[in-house]
Amino acid sequence: MLEALRTVLRSLPSPTVAVSGGVDSVTLAAVAVQTWSDTLLMHAVSPAVPHEATQRLLRLAALRRWQLQIVDAGEFADPRYRENPVNRCFYCKNSLYGTIAARTDRQILSGANLDDLGEYRPGLDAARQHSVRHPYIEARLGKLAVRSIARELGLHEIAELPASPCLSSRVETGIRIEAATLAFIHAVERKIEAELTPHTVRCRVRAGAVVIELDTATLHSLTSADTQRVHAIVLEQPHRPATLPVLLEAYRNGSAFLQDQRA
Repeated sequence: MLEALRTVLRSLPSPTVAVSGGVDSVTLAAVAVQTWSDTLLMHAVSPAVPHEATQRLLRLAALRRWQLQIVDAGEFADPRYRENPVNRCFYCKNSLYGTIAARTDRQILSGANLDDLGEYRPGLDAARQHSVRHPYIEARLGKLAVRSIARELGLHEIAELPASPCLSSRVETGIRIEAATLAFIHAVERKIEAELTPHTVRCRVRAGAVVIELDTATLHSLTSADTQRVHAIVLEQPHRPATLPVLLEAYRNGSAFLQDQRA
């Protein structure tokens, strides 16, 4: 698996890797730097990116002497992104890749993997428009392979990171993206993680409710006191959207999308 990825990278010129801070992009960055020592990494900060991801990257870059640039991709300046249509990710990635392309003429790489092709990923359309390449997909590697490579490289903490899409993915399609709402979502998730240690937690802002999604095992193990605490955590956070009720549901990937708009 690792050699297949290296083979793809060796076929490319010295690249720039778009690094979000998650397992896919960080692992790709590590292999790219091994292959091309002058590899440039670019990480975009915005209200939609948890600060933990940025801090993780800064620590790794300092430890491994990576060339890391922090940029503002400016997606919040695009009203089409803020309107949160079903293809919101297209406008986010279009801003990201456009920002990177304005700063370097190198080949841009993303951490998209083979599993991503089975999901609704409008960001891949933006990548295509900017001639971004996806080494994992070219090497026919999925998420499990990426985690295996991370462990092989000694990136054990990175290998065990849970999936964590951008915070805007928690806002139901059609509800305007606001920085305050994303700060609320992030605070709720971090507090629930600290107190209940679920495998997965998502704070979804929907038109009619704030929905806390938990992995099935955690959801079924909640006591009445736990449930009350989850409600309290939501209610005590600043910037809570209006007076929406709080619901608990089982985690569903991509459930912030309105299904009739995706059809």
